[in-house]
Amino acid sequence: MAVAQDTASGDHVKVRWLAPDTFGPGEETIGFYFEVDPGWHVYWRNAGDSGAAPRFDFAGASGELGDIQWPSPVRLPIEHLTNLGYEGDVAYLFSATPKASRMEIVVNLEWLVCKVDCIPGYGNMTLSRPVADAAQWQPVEKALRDRFAAQVPVPATRDNFPWIVSNVAAATDGDSLQLVLEAGAAEGAAAPAVFPLDGGLLTAKAPQVEESGDTLRYTFQRVPGAVLTPTTGFVVSDGEGAWQLDDIEIQAAATSAPTANPTPADSGQPLWLLVLAAIAGGAILNLMPCVFPVLSIKLFGLVGPEGEAAGRLKEGLRYAAGVLVTFAALGALLLVLRAGGAAIGWGFQLQSAPVVLGLILLFWVMALSFSGLYEFGHHLMNLAGNSRGGSFVTGVLAVFVAAPCTGPFMGAALGAATLLPAYGAMAIFLGLGIGLALPFVLLCAFPALLNRLPAPGPWMETLRQFLAFPLYATVIWLLWVLGRLLGDSGWLIGTLLMLVVVFAFWLGRHQFRGSRWIAWGLVAAALLMSFGAANSLQQSGRESGSVPVASEQSWQPYNRNAINQALARKQPVFIDYTAAWCITCQVNKKLVLDTEEVEALFRANDVYLVRADWTDQNPDITRALGELGRNSVPVYVWYAAGESEPILLPQILQVDMIEALFDDE
Repeated sequence: MAVAQDTASGDHVKVRWLAPDTFGPGEETIGFYFEVDPGWHVYWRNAGDSGAAPRFDFAGASGELGDIQWPSPVRLPIEHLTNLGYEGDVAYLFSATPKASRMEIVVNLEWLVCKVDCIPGYGNMTLSRPVADAAQWQPVEKALRDRFAAQVPVPATRDNFPWIVSNVAAATDGDSLQLVLEAGAAEGAAAPAVFPLDGGLLTAKAPQVEESGDTLRYTFQRVPGAVLTPTTGFVVSDGEGAWQLDDIEIQAAATSAPTANPTPADSGQPLWLLVLAAIAGGAILNLMPCVFPVLSIKLFGLVGPEGEAAGRLKEGLRYAAGVLVTFAALGALLLVLRAGGAAIGWGFQLQSAPVVLGLILLFWVMALSFSGLYEFGHHLMNLAGNSRGGSFVTGVLAVFVAAPCTGPFMGAALGAATLLPAYGAMAIFLGLGIGLALPFVLLCAFPALLNRLPAPGPWMETLRQFLAFPLYATVIWLLWVLGRLLGDSGWLIGTLLMLVVVFAFWLGRHQFRGSRWIAWGLVAAALLMSFGAANSLQQSGRESGSVPVASEQSWQPYNRNAINQALARKQPVFIDYTAAWCITCQVNKKLVLDTEEVEALFRANDVYLVRADWTDQNPDITRALGELGRNSVPVYVWYAAGESEPILLPQILQVDMIEALFDDE
């Protein structure tokens, strides 16, 4: 049984409660008092370039607890970095309201204390104090609490904030953001210190301050590659008081007279080069296993008797139209969401459980048809490839199933699409579509290539049955993806839907009275219930933050604070940005990252391994990808020991690339 601890300690830090001897019945502000050795420091909520904020995980309490209240920080420049935190002692406060005769609190602590080197600390603390009619404090403790409570920023209002927020705007050069304050009641006062709340958007470096009359203009540096958010926040401190500005809207341009068409962010590469990269990346997608099942179906149609018609080129153009229209729709959706402040990336459609379930159903039905269980005749073949309308639909389907793959050239092009203006982003999406459709169109345009294929015959039926197996494999993979999104319930929902579909086929083939109607009714009910359950489970999982993600030994889940701590203690870090629906990621994992050879290399060099799982929507991972200039996976990031600048590895990994990381050292 764990022994109750009123204190916790580590190298250069002692932590104790700042609490009354007896609680009163109402709300009381209490806290954790960090006694830090001279010269050492701990961190604020936004730790800055390399620090890490302390974590307070409350494991239980006999009352209500409020959020941690962070005293206003100071800047801590260390070489070329700037951190935000506290030199010497500090108290992190929170409110506590008893709901029993004793106030009991159990908490797990984690902190990082730094001078030049950093030392992580951990501890468990419990608090047990009686509750009476009134709170009773030791005078010294209460004075200490009040001193730090006075340093906690209060929400800025028109009545209590001595300045007026005139403007917050992103500069046209794309690498800075300006906060403009007008002196109100603070006329003639010195410029206050301003700290950004969002460390993912703005660096901790002290802003450039310009004074002009009653106007103060603070120019902050933006984190390279960070996606601009619709709003942001600051803490303003004049040394005596502190105020917090939340959700301040960011305007499009920094100047007082903005241009009608603000200059968009520059991706750093000429647009024509990015479009060429997109075309190449799209063409390579045809070689990826994601696209193979769909292309094989269409190819099967071309070599059949109906494919001998002179309209093959038209078939190819219809297929290309389906690809381009779908890429244009996805690009437009990305632009709309980007304009609304959302951050998404390539493959985002497979982050939706209903979409994955729909693809499972589609491929399951197609596979059953290819196996001869059910003859869809004009219905499914129209969809899959033999009819005119089918060519367009096949193109649509090819884009959807291509989403799990990003090959060479695609990553940089897609990353640039998140930064470029609308026309540039759309050009890149259409470039991807041209690349994906081009090989098939060429095959249709030059019959000589088709003539090299075998003549139609009985082998086609064998081929059709053989092609069912890649579809079954695709269904298994999609079920696995659904399981990663929804946990065990995902498997259950997917397999039950497949069972109902097969039962409905069996029922429909038995010509007793009403069997077909019963079959259709069963399918309709199963669709309604399974899609509803998938959507509901995913939404509830996101709201509770409990979406299950499988953990793997030696790989840690993405946690920015933990990564910063590893970097601070000069431990090398390798981050695998991956997703269950990303086949390229899974191939790299099996052939390279999870091999005994590479795992031994990582262990021998004490590498901190992070697997950033993007299977479901994760704003932190999306933002981290944006900071790297990417919006797709896989992305492999390497921080050598003692280095804060990341190195991006190629998307197609090889073992010798991992070995080279350590050869360089």
